[in-house]
Amino acid sequence: MRASRAIALLLLLQSRRTMTAAELATELEVSERTVQRDVATLAEAGVPVYAERGRAGGYRLVDGYRTRLTGLERAEAEVVHLAGLPGPLHDMGLAGPALAARLKVAAALGDAPAAAVRRFHLDAPAWFRAAEPPPLLAEVSRAVWEDRVLHARYAARGGTRDRRLEPYGLVLKSGQWYLVARGPSGRVGSYRVDRFETAEVGDERFERDLDFDLAGYWDAAAVEFTRTMLRERAVVRLSPLAVERLAVLLEPTAAADALATAGPPDADGWVTVTLPVESWEIGYFDLLRLGPEAEVLRPPALRARLAEATRRAAGLYD
Repeated sequence: MRASRAIALLLLLQSRRTMTAAELATELEVSERTVQRDVATLAEAGVPVYAERGRAGGYRLVDGYRTRLTGLERAEAEVVHLAGLPGPLHDMGLAGPALAARLKVAAALGDAPAAAVRRFHLDAPAWFRAAEPPPLLAEVSRAVWEDRVLHARYAARGGTRDRRLEPYGLVLKSGQWYLVARGPSGRVGSYRVDRFETAEVGDERFERDLDFDLAGYWDAAAVEFTRTMLRERAVVRLSPLAVERLAVLLEPTAAADALATAGPPDADGWVTVTLPVESWEIGYFDLLRLGPEAEVLRPPALRARLAEATRRAAGLYD
């Protein structure tokens, strides 16, 4: 009997009180006969486990028995439960360790249900987007987890190339997986996992920079990436209401950069800003969302297009 399976079986019974051989077999991915042998082995080792007959029967531990294998206090376990992302963990090939961790957390929580699980749930994918994981995600994840060099073929905008990467971490952003890795040039960059055509974990390990902050890197990289997409500039007057709602209605980085350029309010309380937009087409639709709370001053073509849209809208409501 594997020790890890024995611990998992014991923690399952401790957290769920009574389980049938079929339920245990499903959780542990073994046969019912193996479960029966494992229970007998635990009993011989002094664990107070017994079979309860009847329709609602199954295997259970003697009331009051608790293992001290977890090392977690209840409050700590409830917080750890918030990190349980069953979908992404399964996609990364970490379903087994995740199950063991959840069982230890459940054992530390005792008979009462986990407060965190009842109150919080993370739904990572964005709306209107399929949540299919990239085919090579598990392989990429293994390289990250084991600090091993990843030999990959990556399809970038400039063409498909073979790359030797030192993978530092994975980021799940609105349903899209990104690998953060150090490339051949020595610079850390971001790679969309669904663009890997091949990915092979090498035998070579790399020396991880212990000062590298994945969350900090991603926050900065996301802002910088957004700014590279904002290629055009529009000069716009904003009402006090538009200033208040700008970060909600428009892209937050663009809104922040625009408000940083604001001059003093005019006699009507309006301010003039330089608003970065990805393109004039996208800027047109973005500024339509502000309605009469914004006036485009430049460029003239965008001002004329919004003026025409305003006349057409007025005609609909006349």
